Amino acid sequence: MNAALHREIACAIIIDTDGRFLLQQRDDIPGIVHPGKISLFGGHREGHETFLECVAREIHEELSYYVAPEQFEYLASLSGGDIDADGGSVRAEFYIARNIPLDRLTVTEGSLLTARPEEIFEMEHKLTPSARFALHAYGVPGL
Repeated sequence: MNAALHREIACAIIIDTDGRFLLQQRDDIPGIVHPGKISLFGGHREGHETFLECVAREIHEELSYYVAPEQFEYLASLSGGDIDADGGSVRAEFYIARNIPLDRLTVTEGSLLTARPEEIFEMEHKLTPSARFALHAYGVPGL
């Protein structure tokens, strides 16, 4: 695969203090992967940071709330063909962050969408492939 088409990402399933999933409704603008779809918060690894350092940085950037790396639980990894971008490859690690206070968040990319676990299936057709992968790994019914 072309190195220019290789992505390394870290994302997290964010669960608030009431047990709801906090998801990102992506901006609907040209040039981003899956505009208008529902995804997890997270992003691309930078420099020599670990995937765990990446997810902590990305969550802090996107939610304006710091979650220490040790508070993330490892969920799953994905390596191979990029399920979000045709013709590329990806190495992705997915985590879970629990008990995040909704009232302390300020979303800086996209907008915040909350959903109870039983509501996720209803929005399955709007999920990005990587969000679907992670939510399935988490055990959301019907995915």
